[in-house]
Amino acid sequence: MARSDLLINLVRAGSRGDQLLFRKTVEAIIAEERKKQHHILASRLEEYLKTNGSTDTKILSVPDGRIQNLFCEITPQQNLDDLILPKAVMSACSELVEEHQRRDLLRSYGLEPRHRILLVGPPGNGKTSLAEALAKALMVPLIVVRYEGIIASYLGETAIKLRRLFDFIRTHHCILFFDEFDTLGKERGDAHETGEIKRVVSSLLLQIDDLPSHVIVVTATNHPELLDRAVWRRFQLRMLLPAPKKAELELWFKRFEKRLGMPLGYAPSTLAEKLEGLSFAEIEEFGNDILRRRVLTLPKDDIKSIVNDRIRQWKERFSLLKRIDLNG
Repeated sequence: MARSDLLINLVRAGSRGDQLLFRKTVEAIIAEERKKQHHILASRLEEYLKTNGSTDTKILSVPDGRIQNLFCEITPQQNLDDLILPKAVMSACSELVEEHQRRDLLRSYGLEPRHRILLVGPPGNGKTSLAEALAKALMVPLIVVRYEGIIASYLGETAIKLRRLFDFIRTHHCILFFDEFDTLGKERGDAHETGEIKRVVSSLLLQIDDLPSHVIVVTATNHPELLDRAVWRRFQLRMLLPAPKKAELELWFKRFEKRLGMPLGYAPSTLAEKLEGLSFAEIEEFGNDILRRRVLTLPKDDIKSIVNDRIRQWKERFSLLKRIDLNG
């Protein structure tokens, strides 16, 4: 049974002849029915949009095989509580989850949950993990856009593929994730870019605007300075995920010790001080290095010696990367 607010919107759209409201309402009903595993009903409603909807829904008639290489679907594994996030980011994420879990209440007041999110920060500090954790908290699939499938030799074809992706995704309750969003959302004022690229960016932004709220768009970038200025105002939530400081690294090592079930031979604060400057992804790999060496040296299991050797190797690696950066 469709929600009362959707039925009201459907009647309102019919009485006003509002095609846009009608389309968005039917798309929301389709997403709800898919979530309930009512696939036959969802497919019949979707077929109606193909044959009887407005001209801008005709792209839905393209066979599913044509869109398979445009994205990949990931089953979320990360939990929000497992991530070490700034307090402001964790608070914003909790509010977002609540808005979508209580969307019926919001809609009864004529409001929609926020569903456009921009994540900014250096690589390896949790942008992709946060998108996955939000998907798990909301119990929806994570749809990751594949640029190798989207970006074509002919820019006109790129726009068509983007349109195809958005028209397919709008009838599914999901998180649509654009990593390295500056690849598509680059500044239109760049004198080096062609007019066709600028039209692709304009089309992309308009299609993001037109998505219903049951599609949560999460975009991530390491280079916010490359983004078109219009991108910023389109996102209701803009969150910074910085590199970890000593306090965050210390917390990570405390959690790692708990997961390992034994002390590391160094205080977490000491390890945080020795490895300050690494990203969360690098610290995670540091921990995996420890786990691998521990397994391979059993039954000796001299954890302090293993940790000390890993610290030495990672410091050498970090020093090498710095020298490469300076020479570059």
